[in-house]
Amino acid sequence: MRRPTLLALLGSVSLLSACIVEAPGGASPNERRQAVVSQVPPLSVRNGANFEDKVELVAATVQPGRIAPNEGARVTAYFKVLKPLEEDYMIFVHVEDAEGRAERLNVDHKPAGGLYPTTQWKPGETVKDEFNIVLPPGSAARALNLWVGFWDPKTDARLQLKNPDAVRNDGRSRVLLAQVPVAQP
Repeated sequence: MRRPTLLALLGSVSLLSACIVEAPGGASPNERRQAVVSQVPPLSVRNGANFEDKVELVAATVQPGRIAPNEGARVTAYFKVLKPLEEDYMIFVHVEDAEGRAERLNVDHKPAGGLYPTTQWKPGETVKDEFNIVLPPGSAARALNLWVGFWDPKTDARLQLKNPDAVRNDGRSRVLLAQVPVAQP
């Protein structure tokens, strides 16, 4: 099991990724059932970002919807598979202070906790990816921007956003998944 070093990640926010587990020979039927959903929760933030006509970021949920210093939130992103993917992409998550006062944290992780690689995704499925964000004590952030995208660690290339005019993005195939308000003391 590989975990990011928290001390190296601490700034105004800290991100704990889901436990990454290698699935020898691919995902088992049970692991696939855990990673695929038949319906996106109705109270989710809808998105619609299209990555190279292969994957659509359908929606996301953040529970709770507001975090406080020394507390965390569970984030779930829902990706609809449009076409088979030939590479095992990582999902990158960049957590940034919405006002730009703190250093960005980069946490790249394998989708679905490492249980269901993108080369096994099947068109028509909706894959859920879950991770936690934790705000350290004393953080002055008022809101956190969560940016996501797909990254190939072999080539250092990202899946390119096909519909940049339809979704909030930074022009570099990073899509705003959510802005999470921070409770002020």
